[in-house]
Amino acid sequence: MTVGAPATRRATPAAEAIRAVERLVTLDATLGARAAVPAVREAVRRHRELTAEPESLRGHDSDRIAALAELSEVIGWILFDAGLHRHAHRANAHALALAELCGDRWTARLVRLNHSMLQTHTGHPRAALATASRVAGPRPLPARVGSLVLIRQAHATALLGAHREPLELIARAQSRFLDGVSRRDPHWAWWIDQAELTGHQGWVLARLRRWDRALPLLRRAATAPGPSYRHLFAAELLAAQARAGAWSEAEDLITDLAPRAARIGSARTVESLHGTARLLRRAPRVPASLRDAAVFLRERLPAPAPARTP
Repeated sequence: MTVGAPATRRATPAAEAIRAVERLVTLDATLGARAAVPAVREAVRRHRELTAEPESLRGHDSDRIAALAELSEVIGWILFDAGLHRHAHRANAHALALAELCGDRWTARLVRLNHSMLQTHTGHPRAALATASRVAGPRPLPARVGSLVLIRQAHATALLGAHREPLELIARAQSRFLDGVSRRDPHWAWWIDQAELTGHQGWVLARLRRWDRALPLLRRAATAPGPSYRHLFAAELLAAQARAGAWSEAEDLITDLAPRAARIGSARTVESLHGTARLLRRAPRVPASLRDAAVFLRERLPAPAPARTP
């Protein structure tokens, strides 16, 4: 990622945008998306081009446009994970338009991968498949990027009710990932690692109710070190345990999660945990101790994020 300009010289607009990217990425990774929303507001205030029509920048410095595209992409991701889906959609559209304006194919690809995830999360798997399919180009994608495309497709096809295809796609994602790092990897591919892949493998298998395979994978991803947003894998593990009837394991996980639940910064994670806590309180045959643990967890979770303009 670009390093900021020396203190003795005035930062260029492109360098200022990259600094904002670095700050937002750090906030998101350490404190979570909801904690980063105030910094998003500040970035939008400081970089007025983020609210202007992209066409108004045609003919401007391409480095500046590329930096703004990257900043808008990061904003779109944070707004999505903060639960502000309509605003995330708008930021993604702006980022894509800027990336296409300056010919930045790699940022355009990342925006489409993020937007495919947003579409799956909001119940539009067919649109998610179409968006992911537009990531490919005339040359084969690097392994890590190709594996991410397959992950997005696996989630969408699982939601569409397929059984064999999601399994084939997630197996291909693992195979592609094992091809390793290449010189053609975009700079943003650093976060596509084995823990990320393992978590999505488990999540896709949980969508298919393959509990015997899903639970160990989600457990492995949930306990691996990583950025704040990966708390989502712990939430998906708890959801899978609840649906599989793994009562003892679910109670143990709640005991681990509840003391730090108030600090969870991902609205997706909070939403998932609230949903699982409701399920455990209402479902038949749930042991009384687990019902009590679910109430305990829900009392300590942040309230669901309100749908408002950032």
